[in-house]
Amino acid sequence: MRQTSALSRTLDRERVFKYVLIAPAVFIILLIGLYPFIKLIVTSFQNITMFDDDTSFQGFVNYARLFGDGRLWESILHTVIFTAIALPLELVFGYLLAVLFLERLPFKQVFVAIILLPTVIAPIVAGSTWRLMFDQRFGPINQIIGWIAGGEVELLWTVNPVLVWPAIMIAEVWQWTPFMFLILLAALSNVDREQLEAASIDGASWWMTFRKIVLPAILPVMFIAVLIRALDLFRIFDVIWTMTQGGPGTRTETISIYAYQMAFREFEISYSAAIAFLVIIVLTILVIAALRRVEVAR
Repeated sequence: MRQTSALSRTLDRERVFKYVLIAPAVFIILLIGLYPFIKLIVTSFQNITMFDDDTSFQGFVNYARLFGDGRLWESILHTVIFTAIALPLELVFGYLLAVLFLERLPFKQVFVAIILLPTVIAPIVAGSTWRLMFDQRFGPINQIIGWIAGGEVELLWTVNPVLVWPAIMIAEVWQWTPFMFLILLAALSNVDREQLEAASIDGASWWMTFRKIVLPAILPVMFIAVLIRALDLFRIFDVIWTMTQGGPGTRTETISIYAYQMAFREFEISYSAAIAFLVIIVLTILVIAALRRVEVAR
C-alpha cells in the first residue's frame, strides 16, 4: 500500500515537473500570439484614427461599415479570383515537374536544387526582381518579345490594367510552384510501384491509373499543400505591393493591401482591425470546413 502511494506521488511530481518545464514556452507563445489577437479585437470596437484616439467602446460601427464598403468587397473579389487561378496553376505545374523528376535523370539533385531556389527568395525581393524584368525600358521580357515579334514592343506590364494581373500571376507561380513540386515529389515517391506495374500490365490508361492508384495515394499530402498555399495566397501582399502597390488605381488591390492602406496610409486603425478580424474569421471557417470534409472523405 505504501509502495503504491509512493509511486503515485512520484508520478504526480513527474507530471507537475513536465508542466513546469513547458510553462515558459506556453507563456511566450500565448504572449506573442494571443495578446495581439485580443488587442486586434479590442481595437476593432474602438474609434482610433489619425485625428481621433477614442478608445471607448463604439459597438459594431466598424463592422457595419464593412458591409457598405465597395472597395473592400472589390479587394476580396480580387483575392478570391487570384487564388482560384494561381493555385491550380501551381498545383498542375508542380505535379508535372514531380512526375518528370521521378525518373532517373543525370544531375537530378542539382536540377532539383536549382528549381527550389525561388522558394528561398524573400517575396518582396522576388516582386522587385520581376518588376525590373517587366520594366518597359530596361526589362528583358519586352526585349525578348520584341526579338520574337521582329520589332520593338511597348507592353506596360505593371501599368496596363489588362497586363498587370498576368504579370503578378507569372511572378507568384514562378516562386511557389517549386513548393508544390517538392511536396508532390515526396508524395509520388511513396506510391506503391507494384500497383503501378500491375495496372500497366492490365492495360490501364494513364487517366485510370492516376485516378485509381496515384491520386488516392497522394491526396492527403496534396490536400495539405493546397491548404497551405490557399491560405498563403489569400493573404498575399509582398509581391503585389512591390510590383504595383495595388495599382493601377485599385485594380490589383487584395484584402491584405487594402487593410494596409487603411491602417498606414489613411490611418483608420480601428476599421483596419475590423477588416483583419473579418479575414481571420473567414479563413478559420474555411480551414475548419476543409478539414471536416477530409475527415468525412476518410
